[in-house]
Amino acid sequence: MLNNSGVFDYINVLGTSLDAASTRNDIINHNIANVNTPNYKRKDIRFETELKHAFARASEDTVDARVKSLDLEALTPEIYTDYAELSFRYDGNNVDINNENAILAKNQIKYNGMMDLLNKNFSQLKSVMQ
Repeated sequence: MLNNSGVFDYINVLGTSLDAASTRNDIINHNIANVNTPNYKRKDIRFETELKHAFARASEDTVDARVKSLDLEALTPEIYTDYAELSFRYDGNNVDINNENAILAKNQIKYNGMMDLLNKNFSQLKSVMQ
């Protein structure tokens, strides 16, 4: 009964978004680990833009209906090489450690915010079930 009510729609979107943020964290850490590897090109993940586009393409009128209609299976994060043709150094590497650390901090804040929101959703669900 709860599954048909749409109560898990937001939780599922948050879960998918958390997975993407976790993957981005791994990619950033990989970039940082390769900061001194000649010819290494930084990687990133494309997810938020795809989520926004999927949400915008939904034809439903309400936010709840749009969230419910999202095909989360189709929203798979795409890992790509960022600025593959550019290098900031003579060794061909294009990783800027300061930039990576800033992106990592931003991603961690985003991840923590989504985790807090997910926990609040579960707390509300738990209080309703009691």
